[in-house]
Amino acid sequence: MIGLEDRQTLTRDIAAACKAGARLRPACETAGIDVRTLQRWKAGGGLIAGDGRPDAVRPVPARALSAAERSEVLRVANEPRFADMPPARIVPMLADEGVYIASESTFSRVLREQNQTAHRGRARAPHPVRPPTTHIARGPRQVWCWDMTYLPATVLGRWFHLYLILDLYSRKIVGWEVHDTDDADHAAHLVRRTALAEGIAAMGNNKPVLHGDNGATLKATTVLAMLHWLGVKPSYSRPRVSDDNAFAEALFRTAKYRPEFPARGFPDIQAARDWAASFVHWYNVDHRHSGIRYVSPTQRHAGDDHEILAARHALYIGARNRNPARWSRHTRNWLPAGAVTLNPERDSAVMVTKTIEDIGIRQEVA
Repeated sequence: MIGLEDRQTLTRDIAAACKAGARLRPACETAGIDVRTLQRWKAGGGLIAGDGRPDAVRPVPARALSAAERSEVLRVANEPRFADMPPARIVPMLADEGVYIASESTFSRVLREQNQTAHRGRARAPHPVRPPTTHIARGPRQVWCWDMTYLPATVLGRWFHLYLILDLYSRKIVGWEVHDTDDADHAAHLVRRTALAEGIAAMGNNKPVLHGDNGATLKATTVLAMLHWLGVKPSYSRPRVSDDNAFAEALFRTAKYRPEFPARGFPDIQAARDWAASFVHWYNVDHRHSGIRYVSPTQRHAGDDHEILAARHALYIGARNRNPARWSRHTRNWLPAGAVTLNPERDSAVMVTKTIEDIGIRQEVA
């Protein structure tokens, strides 16, 4: 956009050039404008009033939200239960209740206009990470990830140890324990208890892969003997690669940035176990996971995600039919998430698997 003073200066320079014998078109091209632009400036008062676009009064789009609808978006987004949630989680939870107010982008836009889009919670803004070794989970109980993390105690230098096993496909925490020491016996006991709870003995030759890092505890002879006895196949991260077990690390990050995580540590091991039990229940049952279309891990583990996502899709289709002017394209993608890969190395094999999985899901929905 060219300001008024620049317009007048360019016009005088072009006029001086033409008076000196230059042709109008080359003079305008040298000035960086088109001949039609100069003609429009002279005919429409552009050399007196300047560009009128910044102060132009534009009509409100017919599909814009009304003042009442914008107020409803703000009211819902500021409800206590949504206080620590971004629109990406608010909208799917409303959809599960049979309520559609606005799209996720509309929620974000309204909140941004009210300066309410600050990063919520204690977490810093997320940073991009390298894609998370060639294990593909097409269903629950196929690939597990496990790891151990430290829970601080109120006594400086003392720690409790949280062991977790995560189902890669459903993101459900299928096993966990808290101990005051890091010992291979604890890890072996957790694997055995989780295998019994998940019915691994009845799976024949299709027992899961258990992926972990290169920690001494997870590679101990006691643990390997237990895995061999259970028929579970061990898998480990590559040496000197810190993010080969990204799903487990992300789970620990989620746990330690929960509002109820005690910043000053746990007074005793029972308090740590009580917190862990509460977190596991929240994560498995109440948490809408972004990696699985915002259903809970328990719902995906049980196979209920297909029905839930189909209901969301029907809700969005109804909302679009009631007000088609507000939908310039298709509705939100509520197809169930497909196969999950752990640290893909052979991209072609992974893409073939994902393509087959997506075709199957689309045929099922159709």
